[in-house]
Order: sequence, then structure tokens, then C-alpha cells
Amino acid sequence: DVQVRQEEIKEQLTEEDLNRRVDVFLTETETLWILEKPSVVLSAESEDAARIQERNRIYADVCKARPGNDRFVAKAMQTLDTAAKNKEAQCDKIILEDKGVMVTLWDLYDSFHAPEIDPRSRAEGIRATTRRSSESHPAAEQHQPTPGTSDTGSKTSSTSILENATPARRHKEEKHYSEAILTSENFQQGLVFVERILMENIFQPKLAAYRQFPVFRDPDVTTDTAAAVEEADQEEHDEEEKNKEEHNEEKKDKEEEVLTDQSILSDPNRASGELHPNMEWLWSYTCDLINGYSVSSMAWSKENPDLLAVGYRTFDFKEQKKGLACCWSLKNPMWPERIFWCEHGVTALDFSVACPHLLAVGMYDGSVAVFSVESCDTSPLLDSSDSSNSHTGPVWQLRWVEQDRGAKRGGKKERLLCVSADGRITEWFLQPRLDCTDVMKLKQTERVRKTFPGENERKSKALLSREAPGMCFDFHPKDPNVYLAGTEEGHIHLCSCSSDECFLETYRGHKAPVYKVSWNPFSTDMFLSCSADWKIILWHQDSQAPVLTFRSTAVFVHDIVWSPKSEFIFAAAHESRAEIWDLRVSILDPTISCFASPEVMFTSVLFAKNTDCLLVGDSKGEVSVFELQNLAVSSSSQV
Repeated sequence: DVQVRQEEIKEQLTEEDLNRRVDVFLTETETLWILEKPSVVLSAESEDAARIQERNRIYADVCKARPGNDRFVAKAMQTLDTAAKNKEAQCDKIILEDKGVMVTLWDLYDSFHAPEIDPRSRAEGIRATTRRSSESHPAAEQHQPTPGTSDTGSKTSSTSILENATPARRHKEEKHYSEAILTSENFQQGLVFVERILMENIFQPKLAAYRQFPVFRDPDVTTDTAAAVEEADQEEHDEEEKNKEEHNEEKKDKEEEVLTDQSILSDPNRASGELHPNMEWLWSYTCDLINGYSVSSMAWSKENPDLLAVGYRTFDFKEQKKGLACCWSLKNPMWPERIFWCEHGVTALDFSVACPHLLAVGMYDGSVAVFSVESCDTSPLLDSSDSSNSHTGPVWQLRWVEQDRGAKRGGKKERLLCVSADGRITEWFLQPRLDCTDVMKLKQTERVRKTFPGENERKSKALLSREAPGMCFDFHPKDPNVYLAGTEEGHIHLCSCSSDECFLETYRGHKAPVYKVSWNPFSTDMFLSCSADWKIILWHQDSQAPVLTFRSTAVFVHDIVWSPKSEFIFAAAHESRAEIWDLRVSILDPTISCFASPEVMFTSVLFAKNTDCLLVGDSKGEVSVFELQNLAVSSSSQV
């Protein structure tokens, strides 16, 4: 558009227009209030004067009665910061003095034999010597020596006291020096090396069986030592078999129990003629610290395959106490390398992939903490105590997930995610103050109920809470943006990190809380789930109907895990026994079963990384290591 300047056109006025009368009216415009301050003074002659006086009288009565009221609280507040002051202090000069004593042969003799002399007898000897000296020279107490004479009695008394006091002082110095040696860092490190050497000597046959090395008899072991080891192992073996016979007396006709032989030294060939699969107990990670605790979770280090992290808590929700996370090493199965005490029970833990020394721990009260296993400091590096967005329910599972964000967005990035009983799946940011954001909010879904012919449809009950408590989750092995989430209502949701409310798919097959879901590492479109309804279900990602259902006992199934070497083998932890399923052999019964002792419940299972071994945690806090024997591993990668 072209803008053109308008020309002004002047109106031509005639004589008649100039003489014509024009009326102009001036009116008041609307008042614009820019600032209004109401008056606090009122005229006594106004209409509201009586009402205002009555309000003033009531206010005066309230002010008079206020100091005697129970709700009256007098508080003082200081808002100004005082100026900083520098203070200096001056002390007297420290005066140093040099002292020396004369050492004789009997001083050396008494000092050498000082550990054999009781301190009480030494003190009595000093007093007796003093008493004898004063009795032998009574004149020394009656008169002072004159100039030119010598006081032999006083010199003898003081010399004998000094000679007897010198060994006691030197004994104290030697004691302090010994304590300094025992508490030195080099001495402690040397003790650790000696302890590990002794542990490797004691557990050498079992460690060789764990690493699948041939076990040979040590020629240096004497006959007495070997007999003592065999006798101790045989007694433990007999006691365990006695407990198993009492516990499985009713199941002998239905199920075949695998009796384990713990005396490896007595049978170096380890039954090479038996070809049926079985489990052989090697050792248990246990110590006095875990008395009264149960194993809640286990995780291997991503860098060190011999380092195992175990979380402990009490399963009695009425008597919750402090929890702990321990890092066990194969070099010492009898005492953990690191012990991290937590304010609440530990429910989940996992090692980082990018920083293998970081251990994330989830707790029963919903808090999350990150520890460093390479440091001797047991306090957490980061915790969620100051986070305003922390979980309000227990953190049932926690995972470090590595995702590829592309070259433009920084490449691979590791994320810390956890699922909680408050219905939230969150991602935690490693900042000076650990904080999180919601990745998914699990919502309850209406159950699909079949209606029979002629049956009226029932109205769906109103949900008390829209949030569905989360119990477990697992990320897809190939696509970390896709994951499964199991809920307390028995449903499994297929979710995506791109959406925080919508589910990609929902799998309905369980009637009780889902305790664990796990993708197959080889056939990535299949996954397993276990629940409190006694069932283990095999699912296909593209089908809402279960592919296979496994049920061997009428007890809860607490944990499941796929074998890292075969796509057909998985392990399950029931309350009463641990099972190994091989789908090539049977889909009706487990291939191997290991029964728990009376009043003991299995809580978690985990396969070893580089060996054919299975770790089983129980309600006593023990982590038992079993060797899987004669269990064939498939060479193909197709199911």
C-alpha cells in the first residue's frame, strides 16, 4: 500500500455563518481515582458514630483480656544481622624443659621383665621401699642436715623411688606405642591381605567350583586337617538333610528333591557319572550384622563381576528398623567389604553403568540415596532428604538405564529411575540436592468382567484413588524408551518414556500384586511376570493373552530372573523353594528344585555373570551360592 499525505481542505465560511449563534455547554467529566486512602477519623455527629464507638469498646475489652488468655503467645524476632567481629586471644608462652635420668643395669632388667610384674605389686614395692628407707634413717625426719654433712638416707629413698617408677613409665610408653601400631593404616591394610589369603585357602575348592575350574586335592593339607574339614562338612550336611527330610516328608511321593553334597574335599571328581541337572551348595554370604534382617534385593557390579551388593530390611511392617546395604566380594565370603547403614529398610539397589563405583539405594520410606563403594566413608554422597518431590511410599525397584540420545544431543546418557508404591515412576537428577521428576503416573484401570447370558451388568464401583501402586518395572533390552510396569492391582502396563500418562498396552492375567517383570534378553519380544497369585506367566509383547502359565506350588512367587546364557532357562524364588525352569525339557514342572529350611522363606534370586551359579536370598539374611550342574545351554538364539 502506498501512503499518500492528505491535504487539508479549508472550509469557506460565509457572512451568515459568522453571524449565526452557537451554544456551548460545559459539563464535568468522570472522576478518575488514582489514590484513595480511607480516613480513620469519623465525625461524632455522623450516622455511623455509634457503631464505630461500639467496635472500639469491644476491641479495647479484647486487648485487656488477651495477656491472660491461653492462646496468647509472646514472641520476639530479630531481623537485623549483627556485624561480624574479629576476636583475638593471647596466651602465655609455652615453656619447654629438658629432663634426664640415670639408667643402671637393674633398671634395664626391671624394664625387660615389666610385662611379668603386676602393676599393683610394683606400686606396693615402691611404697615398701620408701617405708624401709624412712625406717632405716629416722634421724632424717628429726633434724635438717648441717652444712658440710651428707644426708645418705634421703638420697637412698629418692633414688629407690625413681628406680622403681622408671619401669612403670616405660611400660606405659610401650603400651601406647603398641596401640599406635595396631591402629596404623599400613597395619590394617596388611591384616586385610592376610585375611584374604586365609579366606582363599579355606574356600579354595569352592571358589574353584564356582569358577568352573577342576578341583584337586591339596597335597600340603595334612591328614588331620582334611579329616577335620570332612567331619565338619559332613555334620553340616547331615543336619541340613535332616531338616529337609522333616520338611518334605509329605512331598516325597510327588516331587523329587535334589540332595546336595557339601563335602567337596571328600569327593574331588564331584559325581561325574550323574547326568541329571542338580544344584550344589557352595557357600553363603552371612555375618553377625544381618541377624534379624531379610534379603530384599541383589545386584552385581557392572565393572567387577566378583562384587555383589545386597540390600537388607525387615519384612514386618509393624517393626521397621534401620536397614543396611552390604557389598560382598568373593575374596571374603564371611564379611562384607563395605557396609552402608540406612535410616530405613533397603528395598532396592543397583550399580551405575557410567560410574561403576556409584550404588543407588531405595528405601522403605520412599527416599533414595547414592553411595560410593570406592570410598571408606559410609555416609551417602547424595540423598533425597531435602527433596520436596520425594516419594510417599516404598521404592520397590530402582534401575540405572543408559539411553542413546543421538550425537547432536550428547550421545549416551545414564538415567536413574525408580518405581514406588505411590503410583509414580520418577527420574532422579544427580545434583548437589537429589531431586526427581515424574516419568509416568500409574492410574488404576477398570477390570474387564465377563457377563454370562441373562446376567445383568453390574455398575462399576467408584475408585477410592486413581493412582495404582507400582511394584516393579523393566526396560526393553534394545529400546530403553519402552518399559514394563507391574502394579499392585495385578496389571502389567507397556509404557513409553515419551508419555507420562497413556499406556501403550495393558496385560491382564494376574489377580494379585505383580512382584517382578523381566524381558527375555535373547528373544526381546517375550517377557515373564510373577505374582502373589502363585503364578508365573510368559507373555508376548503383541498379545494380551498369556502364552504359558507356570504354577508348581500354592505359595507366593517373590522373584524371577532369566538366565544370561540361555533363552529357555529362568529361575524363580517361591516362599518355600527356589526353582530352575528349562522350557526345552518341560513346561509343566521345574527342572531343578531346592527346598528352603523350616521357618525360612526365599525372597530373591540372581544368576552369576560369568559362571553357571545361582544366588538365592532368604528371610534370614543369607545369600546362598549354588552351582548348577549338568544344565545344558543352548547354542542358538531363537525361541
